[in-house]
Amino acid sequence: MSLDSHWFTELCEEGGSAFSLKILRKLHEEQTDYQRIEIYETEQFGNLMVIDGFIMLSARDNFLYHEMMSHPALFTHPDPRRVVIIGGGDCGTLREVLRHPGVEQVLQVEIDERVTRLSERYFPELCEANGDPRVEFLFGDGIRWMAEAEAGSRDLVIVDSTDPIGPARGLFTEAFYRDCHRVLGDDGILVQQSESPMYHMDILLPMHRAMRAAGFAHTHSLHFPQPVYPTGWWTATLGSKRVAPADFRAADAAARPFPTRYYNADIHRAALAMPEFFRAALAELAAPAP
Repeated sequence: MSLDSHWFTELCEEGGSAFSLKILRKLHEEQTDYQRIEIYETEQFGNLMVIDGFIMLSARDNFLYHEMMSHPALFTHPDPRRVVIIGGGDCGTLREVLRHPGVEQVLQVEIDERVTRLSERYFPELCEANGDPRVEFLFGDGIRWMAEAEAGSRDLVIVDSTDPIGPARGLFTEAFYRDCHRVLGDDGILVQQSESPMYHMDILLPMHRAMRAAGFAHTHSLHFPQPVYPTGWWTATLGSKRVAPADFRAADAAARPFPTRYYNADIHRAALAMPEFFRAALAELAAPAP
């Protein structure tokens, strides 16, 4: 991370690149028990949240991420009613999940309560559904919650985490995916943010391998733009116990009874398409060992 009087710059060492936003002022900074959180007001992207030097979200483009972390998985499951979000402290994904009238219960398990409290202050539009009676908040360890949760108790698990470093590292393991598989019902679906295919195939391929080893019958990465993240190209990876990701409820997605800014049935269908290098890498992953 680099900061002068006018610009916030996130350095991506593994990609040899950087991304900068012109800032007007710093609004907040604190060190919690888990991480350092900074909030800036930018010139063009609204308020900006930074955790441990890495951009988490901006007011301008977060809708891309939050809609793609929620609606594709919800429209892939045949009847999603019980949802758990691991992470997601800014509450944007939670807001999108609650747009679905069929959802009856959402538990959000976020390790750092300060992320949510600061979001309520600086990103109130993301937190507008926090008072919905279907929501329960638990501020604690999502890995531990998943290990102790009742088998078959959830239809959808959304892992809206930071990068696989620090407290989030354990969310990218086969052991965690096995717990998710156990907690999900017969048609259960897991979706997790999975970084950029341009820089992070070393994260993406092990995720697919670990999800499959954990028992998920299908895995598929959805591709979407995200300007403030390294390369501007991001993914969310689905693990499904039974339903093939291509068999999503397209008619329901097209007739959704709520507004979106990015997601629609055509975007969903397009997000399932894979570039050749990605397709080849997954085919190699699936090939039997010699």
